[in-house]
Amino acid sequence: MEHPESATVLVVDDSDAKRYLLVRWLTRAGLTVVEADSGAAALDRVGRGDIDLVVLDVRLGDMSGFEVAEQIKAHPALAATPIIHVSAHAVDVADRAQGLTRGADAYLAEPIEPDELIATAHAVLRYYRARRHAETLAAGLTRLAETTVAVNSARTLAELLTAAALGAAEIFGSGAVVAADTVTAGSSAGARLVAAVPEPTGTAMVREWPASAAVVPVGALVRADPRTQWPQLDWPTDDVAVGTARLRDDRPPVHVAVPAAALREQADVLRLLVQSVAAAVEAQRTYDEEHRIALTLQRSLLPQRIPTVPGYDLTVRYVPASAQTEVGGDFYELTMIDGQLLAAIGDVTGHSLYAATVMAELRHAVRAYAVEGHPPGAVLEKANQLLLTLLPGELATICLLTIDPATGRIRLANAGHLPPVLVIDGAATFVDHPAPLLGIHAPRPGDLDLFLPPGGTLVLYTDGLVERRTRDIDHGLADLATAARLVDEDLETYADRLLMTLAVPPVGDDIAVVALRRNR
Repeated sequence: MEHPESATVLVVDDSDAKRYLLVRWLTRAGLTVVEADSGAAALDRVGRGDIDLVVLDVRLGDMSGFEVAEQIKAHPALAATPIIHVSAHAVDVADRAQGLTRGADAYLAEPIEPDELIATAHAVLRYYRARRHAETLAAGLTRLAETTVAVNSARTLAELLTAAALGAAEIFGSGAVVAADTVTAGSSAGARLVAAVPEPTGTAMVREWPASAAVVPVGALVRADPRTQWPQLDWPTDDVAVGTARLRDDRPPVHVAVPAAALREQADVLRLLVQSVAAAVEAQRTYDEEHRIALTLQRSLLPQRIPTVPGYDLTVRYVPASAQTEVGGDFYELTMIDGQLLAAIGDVTGHSLYAATVMAELRHAVRAYAVEGHPPGAVLEKANQLLLTLLPGELATICLLTIDPATGRIRLANAGHLPPVLVIDGAATFVDHPAPLLGIHAPRPGDLDLFLPPGGTLVLYTDGLVERRTRDIDHGLADLATAARLVDEDLETYADRLLMTLAVPPVGDDIAVVALRRNR
């Protein structure tokens, strides 16, 4: 909190001699004093800001001091400014009562003793400073709560630091820098980033950050650093207020840097802010670790390589959902069995480790039944019996087909899965073959026979590619047909373009894609 002696006082009086005395007394007391000789000049000077106290004569040439006080107190941004009325004429009880009622915080009748004026000024300023500090603290805590929600809603470390820097800039009414290091000892995973906002309404810039090598204890502290240690902004003073929080010995610290003035009035808010940001960064770090583990597990359950088939280009894509860390039930298969290319894509309901294990069992069962020589429809019938017998209550969709590489003949069976897209000569059509999904008792149609001509392309996919919560799936299928009809010369580029066009982040569900093209 600032001391009253550092305050700026506006003395308003149309008498040069009287104004001179008031200015001299207040200046000798260590206060900074500015002057005005009329009510209009006083209102203009107060409106420009930086006035901590107004010493106001009641009788002025252009308007009364009562009117000046009323106008100051009526302005939302100036209402807290304290006012001391002084008067040599309006000195009776009614005058003093009117002055206090119309906005004054104190009323001194002349003759005024210098000590009385100075003591009154200090008393009023103490109250003013305490009130302003309380209001600043309350506003800071309100914005802190809003910033806490924002940083905990962020999906990535860059988004988190951006939200934290913007929140800090708003809380402290200045530029702000937030830095975090999520790289743990013995691991290259994670990131070192710093976000800087030059002003409360500015735009955050996020960059790589060469993390500080300083040893930081566990806990939260607020300190002053030289401005050279935080070169991301042009700071107004040589020192910078820095809040640092470290939650565990094996975790790097998080830092929030703001102008040094925060150490005087808002050090506690700065400490709470950096603790909140550190907790959010830790949650983000944990999420990233779990996501990496989940993705590694997911990929371990999928084919590790795809076959090479003369005359055909093959490619696959798997994109995990960005909104969750659990492993999912999407899967694909590409393998050669007895000279036939087996292709499949499917989805087990749910996102969990259990759904992934069901997916793995189903995938291996399909391969095993295909190795026995069963056609696609029979393979799905046996897989359905497997689910009903060993995993009752589980549901899955799957599209399964075999291709004779020499002729392009396809035998296809579907179990409630989305129809593949067949692209021939720039025209994309869906291969509809309705059938009940796996896990229920229901009759199934026979296999569908079709032909993949030279130059033709077939795309299998899961619903994450086309389904969104905010729109009907028919729109997603229409977008897929439009994007799929022009096949790039490089099939890898084609698959990437489909994902770039259709899988706009954030992705709400896993995506699996299998694309194959017959070259001759």
